[in-house]
Amino acid sequence: MMNALYNQVKKRNPDYSRAYIASGQLALSKHDYGLAAEEFEKALKLDTTDADIHFGLAAAFASSDGEKSQQHLNTALERNPNHIDTLLFIADHHIDSEDYGLAREALDQALEVNIVEPRAWAYLAVLAHLDNDEAGEEHCRQMALSWWGNNPEVPHLIGKKLADKYRFAEGASYQREALEFDADYLPAKVQLSQDLLRLGEEEEGWKLANEVYDKDGYNVVAHNLVTLQDSITKFTTLQRGGFHLRMESREAKIYGELVLDLLVRAKETLSAKYDMQIEAPVVVEMFPKQEDFAIRTFGLPGGSGFLGVCFGRVITANSPASQTASPSNWQATLWHEFCHVVTLQKTHNKMPRWLSEGISVYEERQENPTWGQSMTPQYREMILEDGLTPVSQLSGAFLSPPSPIHLQFAYYESSLVVEYLVEKYGIDVVKRILVDLGVGMPINGALQRYAGSLSALDTGFAAYARKLAEDLAPDADWAQPELPDDASPEQLAEAQQANPDNFWLLQQYATGLLRQQKWKEAQPLVERLLELYPQYTAGYSMLSVIHRGLDDTDSELAVLNKLAEISADDVDAFERLIELNAASSDWESVTAFGDRLLAINPLRPAPHRHLVKAAEQLGDNDRAIGSLRALVEMDPIDPADMHYRLGAALHRKGELPAAKAEIVKSLEEAPRFRAAHRQLLEIVAKLKENEVTAPSETETPAESLRR
Repeated sequence: MMNALYNQVKKRNPDYSRAYIASGQLALSKHDYGLAAEEFEKALKLDTTDADIHFGLAAAFASSDGEKSQQHLNTALERNPNHIDTLLFIADHHIDSEDYGLAREALDQALEVNIVEPRAWAYLAVLAHLDNDEAGEEHCRQMALSWWGNNPEVPHLIGKKLADKYRFAEGASYQREALEFDADYLPAKVQLSQDLLRLGEEEEGWKLANEVYDKDGYNVVAHNLVTLQDSITKFTTLQRGGFHLRMESREAKIYGELVLDLLVRAKETLSAKYDMQIEAPVVVEMFPKQEDFAIRTFGLPGGSGFLGVCFGRVITANSPASQTASPSNWQATLWHEFCHVVTLQKTHNKMPRWLSEGISVYEERQENPTWGQSMTPQYREMILEDGLTPVSQLSGAFLSPPSPIHLQFAYYESSLVVEYLVEKYGIDVVKRILVDLGVGMPINGALQRYAGSLSALDTGFAAYARKLAEDLAPDADWAQPELPDDASPEQLAEAQQANPDNFWLLQQYATGLLRQQKWKEAQPLVERLLELYPQYTAGYSMLSVIHRGLDDTDSELAVLNKLAEISADDVDAFERLIELNAASSDWESVTAFGDRLLAINPLRPAPHRHLVKAAEQLGDNDRAIGSLRALVEMDPIDPADMHYRLGAALHRKGELPAAKAEIVKSLEEAPRFRAAHRQLLEIVAKLKENEVTAPSETETPAESLRR
């Protein structure tokens, strides 16, 4: 349409801004935000006064540049304070951030412009639904349909916003109503497709995505989903304990059972703690490509800050293959996401984002003190400088954070609220709040029911968080030094000597000395850092480097062990600990830190090689078999040796047919491998011996004994 119609208009009248506006609106409807921005920017060059242009730019940049989007929203309202699209966009944003009072104000303003604006009434229906007001929801829905009784946009918009609130079943019902009004209304069909996929109803979900793509090949979401389906069909599915785990086939062979071990343990622990019977199966999909994870999760590329997402019965996650230079602990991620399964199912998906995220981060720390988030110097500063968000507004902190650190702080603060509630009122109160949410009580009402007024909760929590912040290295001097960014070593030394307990000066001065490999000069500075701040992970890393530089292996080992007690993802530390413990034949420690590495990235051969060696030394055939099977999948340099060692381990365990198969594979790679020939002869002899001694299928045990 764009090429056939709009571009013709542009050629005939290149100064006609409405043609570019129409092109931009078409691109927005197809979720092609980059093209939409291009078209609206062309229109802006022709007319800076049109509110439609600024609104279009706000919508185009909403998912990629929040600051620029807000600037254009402000300009749109300056150009036209009653611009309905802008008012509705603002209401939409306030609903997302759970600021429902401001959403109503924007909707009331839109209705003052047009009392029968169907989208405004649709949004009001959403607010009534979220307030558990069935009569109000139906009234607003009827008002939205008062001028056009079969307008599919009305149920589609209501359902879409409910899906944004994770009410996927209710949202899907509205999308079906939209399709009853107009079977060819593709926005409803593609939204229903996504809702069903998030509910685990995949057969119909994929079918609808393909139908949309067949009718509109330019629909970006449908195209992405159809392309993704081709990849997912090649995944391997593993099942155990009520889980359907889908992974890339090679990854499933390498660590799929480890994932199931973790998920089953999380289910046993968290289901019991929160008194839940989990609706099975829970589908878990792990994607080696971040882009595929984003498309499965959001319908579009992006979401680079997300490690995993839970929809209630479906979890999507990035696999370790997608990790960047700063890897994360996949076990902590899946524990976090499964906690969402528990709390979302307990509340029927009726909980604010901050509470859902807060409980998940809190439960990470409860399971493993190295998981989740803890107080940091940055968080300390944010709390003490009045950076806390009031509890009633916490969900909004996730929506448009000014920086990545602010987003991470939103997770941390939410977990502190949960920690505060548990410590002050007990875990049973948190569980009762979840029950209340599940029957439709608003979060503020549930909190007031057990914790008093919201203002009292905010005050009590703020004092609790401030105390935690003040308790972080309380004897350290946290004042920021007034030094230039390019301060010389002499300037740093002078400033540090004048302020011997200043955290920032100790850190900067010690770091500079380490770069110069001045180990002895740096050592007392780093030791003082750790005296002041015993939880400072970077300090232990620095001190271990110093001890290594001084060839003090015993001290290095002691420091690295302390670091391992407070860090979940320090790959360098775990690798060095394996090296040091292997040198002293401490195979139990080698196994422990090998497992720590697998929790970060099980797709690297090195941890498995260490685990195999340790297992062979400890006579642990099960552990050896698991890592040898992983190594076989990693294109080993010497596949004959790898198959031989796997066959030998299986032989030792008594799994003779499997052992024979691996030894045969070894000989296929190296036909003259003498040790493999000897191993094969032993296995074949035992198999024949078993055939002779084993009773026939018709023989009774007594007859076998007489024979």
